[in-house]
Amino acid sequence: MWVLMYVFSYSVSPAATNDKAEWRLLPTVVFQEFSNEERCKAAKAKLEGSLKDAGARLKSGLEELKAIGKGDPAQIIIAYNVECLRK
Repeated sequence: MWVLMYVFSYSVSPAATNDKAEWRLLPTVVFQEFSNEERCKAAKAKLEGSLKDAGARLKSGLEELKAIGKGDPAQIIIAYNVECLRK
C-alpha cells in the first residue's frame, strides 16, 4: 500500500490585505491511499503538473496587477510538496 501525501501552504503579506497580522502560513495536508507505487507516482505527477500550471497562472495575474500598481507577487508565498510514501 502506498500513500500520496500532499502539503500545500500559502501566506499573504499583511500589506496586501486589510488584516495587519503577521505573515501566517495556512497549510493543507491531504493523504490518499493507492494499491501500488505506479498508481501513486502517476497521481503525484498529475498533481505536480497541475500545481505548476496554477502557480504560473497566478504569477502572471499578479504581474498584471503589479503593472497597474494594485499588487505584487512578492506579497504572496505559495509552497507545496507532493510525496509517495510506502505505508
